[in-house]
Amino acid sequence: MNLIQLDVRQTIISAILVLYFGKYLTKHVRFLREYNIPDAVSGGLIASLFFGICYSLLKTQVEFHLPIRDILLVVFFTTIGLSAKLQTLLKGGKPLIILLITAVIYLFLQNITGITVARIIGVDLPIGVLAGSVSLSGGHGTAIAWAPIFQRDYGIVNASEIGIASATFGLVLGGIIGGPVARFLIKRHRLQADCFDQDLTVGIRQDQENVQINYNTMLNAVFVIGLTVGLGIQINGITDALGLRLPLFVACLLAGIILTNTMPYLFKRLPWPAGTSSLALIADVSLGLFLAMSLMSLQLWTLAGVAGPVTILLLVQFALSTVYTIFVVFPVMGKNYNAAVIAAGYSGLTLGATPTAIANMTAVTERFGASPQAFIILPLVGAFFIDLVNAFAIQRFLSFMG
Repeated sequence: MNLIQLDVRQTIISAILVLYFGKYLTKHVRFLREYNIPDAVSGGLIASLFFGICYSLLKTQVEFHLPIRDILLVVFFTTIGLSAKLQTLLKGGKPLIILLITAVIYLFLQNITGITVARIIGVDLPIGVLAGSVSLSGGHGTAIAWAPIFQRDYGIVNASEIGIASATFGLVLGGIIGGPVARFLIKRHRLQADCFDQDLTVGIRQDQENVQINYNTMLNAVFVIGLTVGLGIQINGITDALGLRLPLFVACLLAGIILTNTMPYLFKRLPWPAGTSSLALIADVSLGLFLAMSLMSLQLWTLAGVAGPVTILLLVQFALSTVYTIFVVFPVMGKNYNAAVIAAGYSGLTLGATPTAIANMTAVTERFGASPQAFIILPLVGAFFIDLVNAFAIQRFLSFMG
C-alpha cells in the first residue's frame, strides 16, 4: 500500500478544488440546485469516491493534514456566536426548549430502534446502540471514544470499524437528505421567509449584489474573531476545571454570543463586525473548507465493514430520521419557514454532525431566504446540549443491556 501524505498547504488547495468542483456541479446539475445539496457535499463525495478508487484499485491511500480542519470549525462557530443578537436569542427561547426536548426524545428513540432491529436481524444488541446515537447523533469523535468500551465490555471485536463506518454512512446521507426535506416542506406548505431581503446569518448568496467588503471591514472581522477565540479558550479551560468537558468550538460560540451582546453597548463607537458581509464571508469560507475537508478525507472503504445486517440497521435509522423530521420536528417547531430550515439542519444533525446541519441550512437559506433564528437554535442544541444528553443515554442503554 502506497501512502501519500499531504501537508497543510496541499490539504487546503485540495479542499478549494473540491469546493470549485462542487460549485461547478451545482451550476450544471439541476437536481443539485433544486434539492439544495451543499457544494461541499457534492464535490466532497465525488472526491472521496475518487480517493476510494485509488485505495481499492491503485493500492494508494491519500492522507490529509486535518488539524487545520478543526481550526476552521472553531472559526466558523465563532462567527455564528458573533452573529447572535440578543433579540434573536430571546425569540429563540421557547423554540430552543421545544427542539431540545424533541431531540432528547429522538436520542432514546434512535437507540430503541437500533436495539430492536439488531434483535430482529440477529446481531449483538450493543451494535444497535453503536450504530445508533453513538455514531449517528454523536459522529466520528463519539464513535472513536466509545469503541474501546464496546470492544472491552461487550465483546464487539470490530467496534471501531463499525462505529467509524456508521458515522461515515450518516455523514454522507445527512448532507444529502437535508436539502430535499426542506424543499419538500417549503413547496408543500407554500412557505416563505419572513426576512428574505435581510442579510443571511452566515454566508453570502452567490447572486447577491453590492456586497460591502473592504480592507478595513475584513481586518476588523479577523481581529474580533481572534479576540473571541481567545475568550473561548479561557471559557473552555474554566469548564474543563469544573468537570464539564465541552468542544472548543462550543466555548467559542458562547464567547461570541457574550461579546456581541456586550461590547457594542459598552463601547458605542467601536466598529463591530456582527451582521457585516465580511463576517458572513469568513463564515461561508470556513464552513465550506471544513466540510470539503471532512468529506474528501472520508475513507469510504470502511463502509465495507458494515456490509450485510448492519447496513439494514443503518438504512432503518435513515428512514426513521427522515420520518421523524418531517412528521414530528417540523410540526412542533411551528410548520413555518423557520421550521423547514431547522428540519433541513435536523436531518444532518441526527445522521451526521452539526457542521453538516449548518451546511444544509445554509444551502436552503441561500435559495429561499434568511432564517437567523434557526442558525442560533440548532447549533446550541446540536453542539452543546445533545452531546451531554447523548453520553447519559448511551450509558443508560448499555447498563440496561448489561
